[in-house]
Amino acid sequence: AVKFRFNLLIQYPPPPSKGGITVTTEDLECLKDGEFLNDVIIDFYLKYLLLERADKDVAERSHIFSSFFYKQLTRKDTSCPEEAGSTAAYRRHQRVRTWTRHVDIFSKDYLFIPVNHEAHWYLVVICFPGLERPECVPWRDKGAVSQDKSQTAKASSAGHCQKDSSQQPKGNRLKPTEPRSHNLPDCTVHSCTRETICRRPCILVMDSLKLSYHQRIYMLLREYLQVEWEVRKGSARTFTSESINGGLCKVPQQDNSSDCGLYLLQYVESFLQNPVVHFDLPLRLEHWFPRNQVRRKREELRDLVLQLYRRQEGGAEQNAK
Repeated sequence: AVKFRFNLLIQYPPPPSKGGITVTTEDLECLKDGEFLNDVIIDFYLKYLLLERADKDVAERSHIFSSFFYKQLTRKDTSCPEEAGSTAAYRRHQRVRTWTRHVDIFSKDYLFIPVNHEAHWYLVVICFPGLERPECVPWRDKGAVSQDKSQTAKASSAGHCQKDSSQQPKGNRLKPTEPRSHNLPDCTVHSCTRETICRRPCILVMDSLKLSYHQRIYMLLREYLQVEWEVRKGSARTFTSESINGGLCKVPQQDNSSDCGLYLLQYVESFLQNPVVHFDLPLRLEHWFPRNQVRRKREELRDLVLQLYRRQEGGAEQNAK
């Protein structure tokens, strides 16, 4: 058993990297069965996924916002008198304006936004915010079910999908002419068998409970994108429900009241490792991953933190010598 000398366990990524997330012994408490994941564990694992688990090509085309982004964007308006003349959309954008000072989000294919609404976690993915209209492109790896990273990178740079969904296949190859199992999602890198795929600007909601009402989040994020475009690009562009559609994805659902945060993390992990490439809404991803993959996640997260703790402690001891 690991004995903790300090309340602080790890900082990830460790110094000298900037923007490290501090995980403490208290944060590990939320990994016990029946507990809700807190924002520290959410942000830590999302950063870890992007830096260490995602295909490099997919990671470079992705941006993950902190769990505080949506909270800050939508917090109660306490505008200063000098802001009184501005619209609500501009005041909201002003609160998070500096969050993108080092990144052009319109150069990214995927923006991941963790949302906590009334103690329930769910995920929003904004796809192709820089595209002004859908693009249809040939699917270069049609029918390929490959674990090879270079294949995945080539495939994922093309687009997105719809029909059915399932667990990732284990390295066999599907020919386009073969009948496809009804379980496989026909819209992800590992199993898309289409001749052509469609890259579509859209706002996807992945919710493991389906209880939330999502129309407001589509509206708020379209307004945010519109102001961000104007501020960063110096020109006007209108983001409407026609130009960037919103859609609730059909995704694996939780079977209890406490695992929503784990499902959010698994949605991001699955997207980064087996991205959607064909965007025909609504996305059918019910079988993207098996439920037992989520059931193991609390223990895996705890083991990961402790593994990083040992590594960082070992490095600190070496430096002290």
